[in-house]
Parts: sequence; C-alpha cells; structure tokens
Amino acid sequence: MRRRDWGDESRLTRRARRLFGMPPLVRRLWSRGVDVVPVAGEVSGEWVVPNEAGTGTILFFHGGGYVGGSPADHRPMTAGLARRTGYEVFAPQYRLAPEHRFPAALDDAFAAYRWLLEQGTDPSGLALVGDSAGGGLVLSTLVRVRDAGLPLPTRAVCFSPWADLTASGSSVRQMDGRCHMFRTGNISAFASVYLRDASPLNPEASPLFADLSGLPPLLIQVGSTELLLDDARGVHEKALAAGGASRLEIYDDVVHAWQMLDGIVPEASAALDDAANFIRQLPVEAMESRR
Repeated sequence: MRRRDWGDESRLTRRARRLFGMPPLVRRLWSRGVDVVPVAGEVSGEWVVPNEAGTGTILFFHGGGYVGGSPADHRPMTAGLARRTGYEVFAPQYRLAPEHRFPAALDDAFAAYRWLLEQGTDPSGLALVGDSAGGGLVLSTLVRVRDAGLPLPTRAVCFSPWADLTASGSSVRQMDGRCHMFRTGNISAFASVYLRDASPLNPEASPLFADLSGLPPLLIQVGSTELLLDDARGVHEKALAAGGASRLEIYDDVVHAWQMLDGIVPEASAALDDAANFIRQLPVEAMESRR
C-alpha cells in the first residue's frame, strides 16, 4: 500500500477500492456480538446494533480518501464501538469520488445527520465518529450543523482526521518514509481526485481552516509517525483556541487507522477503549492534551 505513485485517476481509484476493502468473511468475523441491519432509501448505510443496546447513538463516517471504503469495510471500528459503548451505530454510505466530487461526501454526511434527527434521535445522546477522510467529514459536518442552527451532538471522535487537503503540515514531509501507509505525494493525489477544480483551502473540504468555535468536545487520536500528525495537532490547537474542549492522544509508531486492528494489536483495543469511554462520559468542563 505504501507507494509513491498510485497511478492516474482511474488506477488510483481501482487500487484504493481494492486495498481499502475487506473480504466478506473478515467482515463477518468482526461482526460477532452485533446485528447488522442494512438501510436503503433517502439515506443508505447500515445499523450496527449491539446485543445489549443502550440509549445512545453513534454516527460513523468511514475513511478511504473519499475514493474508497464502505461501512461494511469498517466494521472492526463500528462493531468495536457498539460492543464497548452499548450504543447503536449508524454508518452511512456517502458518495465517492471520482464519480461524485466535492462536496458530495459532505452533502451526504450532513443529510445522514439530519435524517437521524428526523428519525427521533436525541442529540444529547449522539456522538459523531470518523477515521481519516471520515474524521474530516466529522469536523465539516459539525460546522455545517452549527451554521444551520441544528442541535449539535454531545461529543465527536476523530481517528487520524484528514483535515488539511493542502498538505501544509510539516509532518506530511517529515514523516515521508516513516508513515507506515502513505507517502507525501499521496495526499495531493487523493485530494485531486476528490476536489477536481475545487480549492483545497475551502474550509468545507479542509476543516482545519474552518471556524471551529461552538463545537462539542473532541477526542482526536493519531499516530506519532503519520503524515496526518499535524492535521490532528492543528485541529486540536484550533479547537482549544476557539474556546472549545479537545483531547489529543498520540500513539507511538502505529499504522494509519490502526483502530481497524481491534483484537489483533493492543494499541487498537486501547484506542477504541478510550474512544468508548469518552463517548459515554457526561459533558466536561475542560480537557487537556495528553500523550
């Protein structure tokens, strides 16, 4: 997967959808202890429901560089969070590039949020979670929800969020060759497929450049050698500067989206444990960065 050149747009898309996918048997193995209920219609995706469901809801946006990935491929995360929290998890299938460019993914994410509210979901028991591009969608969706005057969720969790499509963070270059999954040039390649003619400075595409005031408490997890380390740091610092609450957790030398390895590596289980504890907590007065 770690290659300097993913090829032209067509080849990048095929590779991303193959490499970011998960065989059906593996999906089933990680679905133990939960029920998976497909949803089709105005909003599509799947519910992941634990055997002992509680009163809360998680809206989960999958990663995949806006080009690949699916709710089913991310069941190690969604099922892991469902089992740990007792919350029902809804993972929508948003439209992917290059067939559907920016802002299609964000439009679909926002539509899924509004749909949950229309279904009677209580925002006081709702958390948003996403990894990589899905982490960026979490942030951009929160900003849209706030600006639309809709009730905000109680908490949000971002796993290695892709929040800066301009690749301006120094870690994008410093971690080239140290990041276990991507090389520096991959950031602009995937961004180009998603954005086409749109500017990467658009705050709806790169929420690092958005106004992050008034958002719910954030938990941000990232690996110490990831290209996206500065994306995570930048969002954390900007949220704090805007008067919000944010906690940054930096795990040493893990692969991007390592939470997918729940039950295989201890850092994945620890990260999901922390995320679940954070989601279940009552509103907090303040949080600190920690490593």
